[in-house]
Amino acid sequence: MARILIAGCGDVGTVLGQHLHAAGHVVWGLRRRPADLPAAIRPLAADLTDPASLNRLPPDLDFIVYSAAAAGFSEAQYRAAYREGLQNLLAVLQQTGQRPRRLLFASSTSVYGQREGEWVDEHSPAEADGFSGRCIRAGEELLWDSPWPSVAVRFGGIYGPGRTRLIDSVREGTATRPAGPPVYTNRIHRDDCARALQHLLELPQAERLYVAVDDDPAPLDEVLSWLARQLGVARPPVADRSPLKPGGAERDSAMRLRASKRCRNARLRASGFEFRYPGYREGYAALLAEATAR
Repeated sequence: MARILIAGCGDVGTVLGQHLHAAGHVVWGLRRRPADLPAAIRPLAADLTDPASLNRLPPDLDFIVYSAAAAGFSEAQYRAAYREGLQNLLAVLQQTGQRPRRLLFASSTSVYGQREGEWVDEHSPAEADGFSGRCIRAGEELLWDSPWPSVAVRFGGIYGPGRTRLIDSVREGTATRPAGPPVYTNRIHRDDCARALQHLLELPQAERLYVAVDDDPAPLDEVLSWLARQLGVARPPVADRSPLKPGGAERDSAMRLRASKRCRNARLRASGFEFRYPGYREGYAALLAEATAR
């Protein structure tokens, strides 16, 4: 039995916590308002951006999963979530003499700056131009500079229950297919996110970095067209490419929309992880079936 803290216990963290509790571990979920966490997860009210609120961490933690998310899409909010919050937590762990066996950091493939359909993996340069990728990358470096064994997990786009934006946009007729060369997208089902984190916590020897995406880095055009067929609606129209807007969040958002890369999950696969949803067809089909059954 291990003592595990999930710092930033949101959607993925809650699913992870329930899996860990079922496996016999004691799990705490840290969030600003933890009252609605399931009974399997012990609530811990704290704010990662407020060091004074972190003085009630449970002692003798074996593992820590940092899975905070930015409160909004601005540089200040990303810096607070992925750098300042992690810095505060690491400082408190050191001050209180904690000696965790492993730290996990829920990172993102947005740290990669490749936009021409290149294949990327753990050895590829991670030099994102936008503030979101840069802030997350800074968090990875903080983690690796800590005195404890640490693993960063770069997740692709997460979808699943409550994360049906793409399905909704196709159904509502607001989706558009990108013009020009294929725009490759990378994704992972929420449940596989939680399962991957649990797998890497339990792995006897872990690398310091894993890319966590499914087996199918698919062109967005293909995904949207497939969803339209499943929903029985018209195929989304093609939209013209719009130029990058100047500066700030608008430019960063435009760059994210234009991003095109193909992420390899070979290292995660080689560690023994098996996907429940190895591609978008399996994952989205399950979501559509659940919606139909309601």
